[in-house]
Amino acid sequence: MRLLVVCLGNICRSPMAEGALRSRIEAAGLAEVMDVDSCGTGDWHAGDAPDPRAIRCAAGHGVDIAALRARTLEAADYRAFDALLCADASTLRIVQSRRPADASAQAALLLDWAGRGGGDIPDPYTGDAAGFETVWSLVDEAADAIVERHRRLAPGARGSRIIRS
Repeated sequence: MRLLVVCLGNICRSPMAEGALRSRIEAAGLAEVMDVDSCGTGDWHAGDAPDPRAIRCAAGHGVDIAALRARTLEAADYRAFDALLCADASTLRIVQSRRPADASAQAALLLDWAGRGGGDIPDPYTGDAAGFETVWSLVDEAADAIVERHRRLAPGARGSRIIRS
């Protein structure tokens, strides 16, 4: 199962979700059967590290996302991943509008796909540390739900590596 988390600039919500998912995947021993990456719909921050507030927030929860680098959604992502998990409805619309004819990945809201409902993950970029904590709470809960669902599908899976594209 290959998952791509998508937000606008790939420096706040999607790297936090990637970090939460990677951490849960590794802890569950599912790294051999699950892969996660993140990207943004815009190229404003391509090559940049996550927002320092996102890094601090994730680190406060024991997850290191400092080495991640922002990248932009590419046409190949629609074939390379099973699901493009969007942070909000606006991002989902952009992802759907760019969908190539030969796309195989499904696109959905991250929270809805995780079975948590709730729709949008708010963008904390213009806010304070509390906004990043809200995002962490949402993405970590979604990561837990996704990993639990896939643990049931792949009992006994073991591994400690995440394949990065």
